[in-house]
Amino acid sequence: MDILLIGGLWLDGSTAWDAVVPALRELGHRPRPLTLPGQGDGNASATLEDQVAAVVAAVDASAGKPLLVVHSAACSLGWMVADARPERIADLVMIGGFPHDDGHPYADLFEVRDGAMAFPGWEPFAGADSADLGEELRERLAADAVPVPEKVARGTVRLNDPRRYRVPVTVLCPEFTAEQARTWVAAGDVPALALAERVEFADIDSGHWPMFSRPAELAKLLDEVASRA
Repeated sequence: MDILLIGGLWLDGSTAWDAVVPALRELGHRPRPLTLPGQGDGNASATLEDQVAAVVAAVDASAGKPLLVVHSAACSLGWMVADARPERIADLVMIGGFPHDDGHPYADLFEVRDGAMAFPGWEPFAGADSADLGEELRERLAADAVPVPEKVARGTVRLNDPRRYRVPVTVLCPEFTAEQARTWVAAGDVPALALAERVEFADIDSGHWPMFSRPAELAKLLDEVASRA
């Protein structure tokens, strides 16, 4: 199966999935990490709409219905793509995050300076988010982090097609548990997924970045989702 891999904020496609891609290939899949406009291609003026268009184009170019894997803040990006191509996605896998509703800011989370939102350091991610990352890996990730263009971070989530609720969703739960995620969705704290017709949950014993700390386990879980899809 074609598997499109999209990292969250500050990650590009060239390094974020390096350890996951070989494992997925060994399992018989065709993984494709995507470098989003403005996050690895040098386009500092990229917009959220540019990123959505890039992922939609990758979905359209896939053989059959691909597995769309999105991480962290990119869960909203994946939801926007599901809205644009509800009939073309086999399963939308959300790692460590949940999608925003229509009209919500995409990821206006940290200070924007000189037109970009730089990686803020590890202090905001202390605790369960980063506990499984060694010092050397933290230094490497911080050095490789790509500032997010302002028009991406401060872009607005736009949704139009209610058929997105028919797209199967799988939430992989790293720094929180599947049971917690089920409770949040059932309580209405994640309105987008409360209306989704099929949502599955699975635990992964990692922090917020399992593609770096648990790549083999992550690949196995993606293979299981692909088998169901």
